[in-house]
Amino acid sequence: MAPLVRRTWSTRGQTPIFYQRGGSHQKVSCIGALVVPPGRDRLHFYFRLHPNRNINADRALGFLCQLLRQLRGNLLVIWDGSGPHLARKVETFLYRHLRLYLEYFPPYAPELNPVEYAWSYLKKNPLAQHPPTALSALAVSARRSGQSLQRQEKLLRSFLQHSHLFFCASDRILLNQYSIELGI
Repeated sequence: MAPLVRRTWSTRGQTPIFYQRGGSHQKVSCIGALVVPPGRDRLHFYFRLHPNRNINADRALGFLCQLLRQLRGNLLVIWDGSGPHLARKVETFLYRHLRLYLEYFPPYAPELNPVEYAWSYLKKNPLAQHPPTALSALAVSARRSGQSLQRQEKLLRSFLQHSHLFFCASDRILLNQYSIELGI
């Protein structure tokens, strides 16, 4: 739970002091999706936090189920090839949900995933220099920062543009379905 410390300002002669809890291996794992609707008029950012847990296939599938409940039409999910994404449970889940399509990023290409830019932004801006003393404080701060990011459409759009992942208007698959980039 050590904070990411960045350069800061202070009064001359007064060194800023951050108090933190050392020796703790507690964490908050996140799973998120940047959703591009068919009209491409508005972007949405969905995320779920898992305090002190790793993201496994069951948690990834729970997140996909929630997205299926909230979004209508066909869904194209683009995600990386991490272990939970390649699990057998995911494969059987796809056979039961025919409106869900999966595509994978090339191996180790985080620069193509716009959700990675969202995580980087959250870590380096609102959560930087925030020394949590308890796991619950870290979870509350991460949730608040993620909810703030959900309301910043221009910033979400910049993540998509910076990723060099483009959507062609002539692509017939993307015209009739949502496109979702997932990041863990």
